[in-house]
Amino acid sequence: MDGDGLAERQLDAIREVTALAGRAGIALWLRGGWAMDFHLGVVTRPHVDVDWYCWRHDADALSALLAGEGWRPDPRMPATLQLDVGRDDVELSFAYLDRDAEGRVVVGAGPWAGTPLPEGMLDAGPGRIGLLAAPIISAAAQIEFKEMFPVWMPARPRRAKDAADLARLRSSGPHPGGV
Repeated sequence: MDGDGLAERQLDAIREVTALAGRAGIALWLRGGWAMDFHLGVVTRPHVDVDWYCWRHDADALSALLAGEGWRPDPRMPATLQLDVGRDDVELSFAYLDRDAEGRVVVGAGPWAGTPLPEGMLDAGPGRIGLLAAPIISAAAQIEFKEMFPVWMPARPRRAKDAADLARLRSSGPHPGGV
């Protein structure tokens, strides 16, 4: 973990957001590096922020809950595209999900709105780090995203941390649903 305690403050934020959303009946899932760490059960590296998914129709209620706890919107990201908030040095980012006419989980906003996401992505059980449990996207979806971002977005080459994350995820065992 980091020397200045950012990881501990991010873990506290994960605990807080999970509890707030749970009490309000708002479904959400960790994605990105923290999802991987909760899948593996250990903090593997420093994280810049905490990435989540939530349903687009829950975004306003979630935003109001977070504002009541001192989380402030990031003015650089329009809330119509994604909910980005911060408090002190902790940043949270909520990408939106929706369902298409066939009931598939799809990107909920932005230029890729309506694009189907990996099947089974939301079916993983909660991940854990110590006693802290949090909902996470499936390891198979995590692997697919890490593999495909450089293909989907050629201007964003694979970063060293993504390659290391892929190796960790692949070595963590079989991943139902693919990859």
